[in-house]
Amino acid sequence: MATLTAGDAAPGFTLHDQDGASVSLGDYAGRKVVVYFYPKDDTPGCTKEACQFNDLLNEFSKIDVDIVGISADDASSHLAFREKYGLNVRLLSDPDHDAMNAYGAWGERTRDGKVTVGVIRSTFLVGPDGLIENAWYNVNPDGHPAEILAALAA
Repeated sequence: MATLTAGDAAPGFTLHDQDGASVSLGDYAGRKVVVYFYPKDDTPGCTKEACQFNDLLNEFSKIDVDIVGISADDASSHLAFREKYGLNVRLLSDPDHDAMNAYGAWGERTRDGKVTVGVIRSTFLVGPDGLIENAWYNVNPDGHPAEILAALAA
């Protein structure tokens, strides 16, 4: 599994969002964007992370930073997840794990002592120039959005 670090070019992607619209990393050229990968809609950790990003959307917006979440879930799952929790974070579907693989966010992980293959909860801050400014792997979803905001303020 390749991991990305600060200064690496952010791998491009084109995926569909909760409304079926095509979204590319290039759509955010000239702006900072947080790209976060999460395992599954409407599960405890993923819900906590998404809700915390949503709660901080205005703070990210004030400093011109966009946020997109990516999982393998389909558009209807994303739409239901957003509606259930009142989320405004844009959620993208990566059913073939192409973007996850490119970012090193898909691979072996250990959970409850058992090794499985799946999403490695990861977050990337992509700069306006398309370069990775910061990469976080195996993050704890609780408090992570605030951690990113603090890193941006530093």
